[in-house]
Amino acid sequence: MNDQPNIVLIITDQQRYETIGALGYPHVDTPHLDRLVTEGVAFSQCHVTAPSCGPSRASLFTGHFPHNSGVQRNNDPWPRLWVQDLREAGYYCVNVGKMHADPYSHMHGFHERFVVENKQRRLAEPFWTGNPHVFDDEWDKALAARGFERPEKPDYIAWPDSRERQGCFEWKLPEDLHPDVYVGDLALRWIKKAPDEMEDPLFLQIGFPGPHPPFDPIEHYADSYLERDLNIMPVTEAEMDGQPETLKSLRARIEERKADSIDFDPLASDEQRQRQRAYYLANVTMIDEQVGRILAALEQRGMLDNSVVIFTSDHGDCLGDHGLVEKWNMYDSSVRVPLVVWAPERYQGNRVVEALTQWFDIGPTVLELAGAKQAYPMEAKSLLPFMEGDGETDQRQYVFSEHAPDPMLQDIGYLYMVRGERYKLVDYRGKGEGQLFDLESDPNEQVDLWDDPGHGETRRRLERALDDWLVSSTSRYSGWWVNK
Repeated sequence: MNDQPNIVLIITDQQRYETIGALGYPHVDTPHLDRLVTEGVAFSQCHVTAPSCGPSRASLFTGHFPHNSGVQRNNDPWPRLWVQDLREAGYYCVNVGKMHADPYSHMHGFHERFVVENKQRRLAEPFWTGNPHVFDDEWDKALAARGFERPEKPDYIAWPDSRERQGCFEWKLPEDLHPDVYVGDLALRWIKKAPDEMEDPLFLQIGFPGPHPPFDPIEHYADSYLERDLNIMPVTEAEMDGQPETLKSLRARIEERKADSIDFDPLASDEQRQRQRAYYLANVTMIDEQVGRILAALEQRGMLDNSVVIFTSDHGDCLGDHGLVEKWNMYDSSVRVPLVVWAPERYQGNRVVEALTQWFDIGPTVLELAGAKQAYPMEAKSLLPFMEGDGETDQRQYVFSEHAPDPMLQDIGYLYMVRGERYKLVDYRGKGEGQLFDLESDPNEQVDLWDDPGHGETRRRLERALDDWLVSSTSRYSGWWVNK
């Protein structure tokens, strides 16, 4: 076995943690992801460092929390990535699909990039590049070659029943032009055209735009989900009334902006929520099918035996839970994601690691697998000890997440989360408010203990842990990118 394996990192966009059948959610059809789980190592408590695309992804590709990566919101410019370290270790680095790295047209350490970005919002290079302009990605070009344009928010909001649809729209263009199918085809095209005998090990990062809204599956994938019990959490006005003002402001902002074509109703009917969840899971099943095609293509080319495949997502989606949709909050449905590492020839499979882990730990894990040297110290920690079976002695006591003010989170100074094995604390800094949940007795995070005198010491302990982390992190790692 080659000491430097091929590494295939597959990242979806906005996929909740409970969306893989083999992890205990049999109502979801994911046979190919189930294979990765039963033959690989899954991490059941993986938490992102920020609940939105740009900050989360930049954190992964730098190994630093957003307040140190410099990328605290979408469209902040990205610094140097550890992809360059892989390249210097002899890897041939290819990105197919979404990375959300700014500027979109830069190589960011890769040898080849085939960029496919968000399903909506045709992207302009931002003003700070000195060359602001509309950016056509590979999907735009493929659509145009067939006489189409990418469906945008005005196209969907104009549907006469868009309010009832809650972001759910059947894909109306040719099936092979659906963004997730297109990215799958694009990845297959690269794999099939790769040289028969690649001299260098491969780092292949594949980014699917789904299941990020709009929830737009090819219709037949959703049919069976519409009839299933999808275990949808009920929402009450009492829960929403008791939430911090920041979440109420976020809810109003979501309703006002109709983000990603979701004309959101926080008290949508059971039927509307069933369709939303069904269409979302149909997108997941479509991606699962593409993962199966990619694995088969790698196997046909003789590239799979010496590969490590990592499957994950950049953050989750509330899907109406807690009277919210999408991300920008610290509920588990927003910050907890699937993470599976498949390498049956290297690590014992069919194992689930329940220790608290951070999403950006993928970075040093990839570098250690590759035998690549870190060019700078990272806050992230390799997951290899868990994969080798002895990581429990080095598990994290707490995981953290954060978010800066942005176009959606306007009514806040800064947003922080600290979570231990049992309790989670959310600090809406600058607002003098927060949330505290006992995840053992209240796994759905519906009973806020922030002002409960009986949990005062727990709150103070977690507040101290949050402050200690923030001071230590900032003092040790701020400015790591200088001269890198």
